[in-house]
Parts: sequence; structure tokens; C-alpha cells
Amino acid sequence: MAQEYKLKLDSLDLKPGEKREVEVEGLQDTKVLLVQDGIKVRALSPKCTHYGAPLVNGVLDDEGRLTCPWHGACFNISTGDVEDAPALDALHSFSISTKNGAYYIQGEESALKAGRRGLIPQLSVPGQEKVLIIGGGSGAVGALEALRIDGFKGSITVISSEGYLPIDRTKLSKALIPEAAKIALRDSEWYSKAGIEMVQDQVTGIDLSSKSASTESGKSYPYTKLILATGGTPNMLPLPGFKDLGNIFLLRTVHHVQDIVNAVGEKKKKIVVVGSSFIGMEVANALAKENDVVVVGMEKAPLERVMGAEVGEIFRGILEKNGVKFKMEAGVESASPSKADPKKVGAVHLKDGSKLEADLVILGIGVKPQTSYLQDNKQVHLEKDGSLKTNRQFEVEGIKDVYAIGDIATFPYDGPGGEGALTRIEHWNVAQNAGRAVGTAIAQKKSASKQFIPVFWSALGSQLRYCGNTPNGWDQLEIKGNPKEGKFAAFYAKHNTVVAVASMGMDPVMSKSAMLMRKGKMPTLAAIRDGADVLGVEVF
Repeated sequence: MAQEYKLKLDSLDLKPGEKREVEVEGLQDTKVLLVQDGIKVRALSPKCTHYGAPLVNGVLDDEGRLTCPWHGACFNISTGDVEDAPALDALHSFSISTKNGAYYIQGEESALKAGRRGLIPQLSVPGQEKVLIIGGGSGAVGALEALRIDGFKGSITVISSEGYLPIDRTKLSKALIPEAAKIALRDSEWYSKAGIEMVQDQVTGIDLSSKSASTESGKSYPYTKLILATGGTPNMLPLPGFKDLGNIFLLRTVHHVQDIVNAVGEKKKKIVVVGSSFIGMEVANALAKENDVVVVGMEKAPLERVMGAEVGEIFRGILEKNGVKFKMEAGVESASPSKADPKKVGAVHLKDGSKLEADLVILGIGVKPQTSYLQDNKQVHLEKDGSLKTNRQFEVEGIKDVYAIGDIATFPYDGPGGEGALTRIEHWNVAQNAGRAVGTAIAQKKSASKQFIPVFWSALGSQLRYCGNTPNGWDQLEIKGNPKEGKFAAFYAKHNTVVAVASMGMDPVMSKSAMLMRKGKMPTLAAIRDGADVLGVEVF
């Protein structure tokens, strides 16, 4: 039952945009966040519901959107509702009152202590509409959450072939957690109460005429709206030894992590990671403490294709301090068997003639869109890379009532420097935000036109944050801060327009930059070189 709680606060005189964390009297270790939105002071739960970041360090704009300083989750400060991924649960909001010169909030003790509001819509009699979601990743979760939160009363069926409920996939390469239950986004009870049918099966085909999907088990699932969110399939190396030898692993699912963890066993293993992009770098960092890890990359510096050589060298230096070794500008020739067990890998051979001994090999060489179930469908056109072309609302081109989101979607990008260029973005946050947009559009029967700026993060010794996108490339780079200490912000520009920002140890630079990009208020590169500070840009 709601009751009044006194705040440990002398004054409610906050400036527009100011945030303050205050203690609640009578409740041990309990705080609320006060936010001045330009009109009034509001009280909210103080921590992001994604990973618990202190929202007092977040970014507030004049639309009443409060963005987490870490990973870009955004909340409406009037209601506490989620505006942008990756948060799933909303914040609690509390009314404020004044009495005898003291300040109080009205709320339930459980709400104040929980710090999150997990809405589970109760459905008694489902409506006639049927939404079918194929895939059980981030995009699927974003869609089904938005569908129910925004009032969709029809049936929702999710078909996934992974063998477990949707998980926080980002933790696989960063922390190598081998148990799906520990990183599940929701438990089975949540889906049941929300009236969502979770099916473990493999979709083998789509009949657009009859509006149904067929599965490996021989079942057929009808739909009125279809959301394709099947993600990516990790690439294999089509080279001698890699297809036949054991202890060569991909990294995409919990099952892959289980295999890797079992192969590592009692540690002290020689591990070769092929690929110097995000997955390869993250898993190398996760394993380096107790193993001998070598990363093999074709680029001059790790992550050069996305981040540039100068920034890539920063990450290389950080991981080298953690014990990771690198073989850059190197091509792989083959894999050869172990002398102890000829069924398993024993070495990786490079094109320069060198040989890297290996107890196990992990491949992190990118993914391709998982659309194999559409390849023989004459009603569907796949792009050269296997993706589906969509409009800005993520509706598949030329097909009514079908949406594509996440790794399989090629869509027009309208962020800074994008100019509507077709792009495919393999980011967890992008998939979830696209899913949220589609779910809301279906529930509210309107176009999914909400704009968001792509955000991603990576564990590279320290936490990397990144926002923006570069479908048309970038031609200038400005680095601020102290890269040698792992504290910097890198601004990527095309013709003086900042199109992407990467930061490490300088929160909330990335979150503020993403907000400014969305609002069209990001300073130019010239202004940043002249001393402009994104954190100092006023939005009220």
C-alpha cells in the first residue's frame, strides 16, 4: 500500500536539467532520483534497469527523455516508461509533496526498493489478430515487449531454434557464461502471463499467400503480421582442417560457450582466436587471464575496419596489458591436427609460413544473415548478402504485413551522414529498438517511424561505448582525452559532420552525443577541434 516517505533534502530548488540522488528516510539503502525537467521536479527510481548504472550521471533532454550513461537505455521521466533499448523494465515514478517545510514522496515500499517496474499484461481472451515472430534474439524481445506494453490483444507466437528462452547474448563473448538461465531476459512465467507462446522449432519455409510458416517438426503457424528476426549465422573458415578438426569453435549461442568452456577445462590452454573484430577481441580478453591467447587479424590494427587503425591500436595496447598476443596483417592458411589427438586441432598455419600451436581455436570472423529458410522462396527477394531490404518502418519491400529487423534487415539510415543510405547493422541495441518500433506500430496501427541512433558497447579491457553509423564512410578523426590511460573520446566525421563517436572512460560522452545526433544538435568536427565539449551543449 502506498504511503508517504520523507526525503533527506533541504531544498527542492533544482535548476532545469539538474539531477540529484537523495535518500529516503526510514528505508535503509534506498534512494530516489530527483529530476528538474524545466517545468517541475520529478522523482524516479535512481538506477537504469538494464545493468544498474546511476541515472544521476545520465543525460536529460528537453523532451523529458533520460538516457543511461552506459548503454543508451532511455526513460520517460514523466512516467518512467522505457523509450529506447536495451532496458526492458520501466522505472517507478513517485509524486512529490511538501509539508511543514519538508519534502515527501508517495509510493509503496516494495516499489522504492525494487527500483524497476516490470509490466506483465494479463490476457484473458486473446483477440483475432496473430503476430508470428521468427527468431528469439534481441529484436524479437523488443517486438513482443512493445506489442504487449502498447496494448496488442491478439496472440503472439515466437519460434526459435536455439533451445532456450531469449537471453542477453552480449554476455556470451564478454563473460563466457555457459548457463542460459543465468542470462535469460525473462523467465517462462513472464511469457505465460503475457500470453506469449514460446516455441522451440526450426522454421523451414514461409507461405506468403496463405500467411503461414512451416517448421521442421511438420507444424504450420498462421499469422496476420509476421516479424522476421532470425539474426546472423557465424562464418566458418573454408580452409583445410577447419571443417574437419575438433576443438574449433564458433561463438553465437550458449551451446557454443558450453563447448568452449569445456575445452578450456582447467585453463592454461593455448588458444588461437581468428578475427580481430568485436567478438574475437572480447573472447580473447575474457580468456587471457588464465590462458595463452593469440589473436590473428588481417587488418593492420584490431577493429581497423570500424574504428580506424589509430583507435584500434589503443585497444590492442589495452588487451596486450591483459596478456593477449597479436599476429596482425596475417592470413590463415590451414589448421593441422594435434599429435596427441589427431581428431582435434593442434596448430594454425599462417600464410607467412609461421605456425601457432593451439589446444583450441575460436573463430570470430563475422556473421551472415540467417535467411536460409527464404532462399528457395520465389515470393521473396534476398539481397546479395542474404538480407531483406526494408523501408524506414522495417516493412519488407514489396510484401504486405511482413517486417524484418536486426541482422537480416537492410534499411535506410537517416542518422548524421546517412542520407538514407541502405545499411545493415549487426548491433544488439539496433535490433531491439527496431523490434520495439515494429511492435508499437502493430499495436497502435501506425507507421513505425520513431528515429533512434545506433548504440553498441564492448568489453575490451575497459568499457567501450559507440554511437552513430558510417554507411558512407568517414574521412576525419579527432581523439580527445588520454588514450594511453584508456580514457578518450573519438569523433568520426564525414565532411565536418560528426557521424559516430566512440568513448572509453568518459561517460556520458557517448550517451550525450547520441542524444545530440538524434536532435540534430551535434557540434561539427571543426567546433570540437576548437574546444567545443558535447557535455556542455545546452538542450533546454
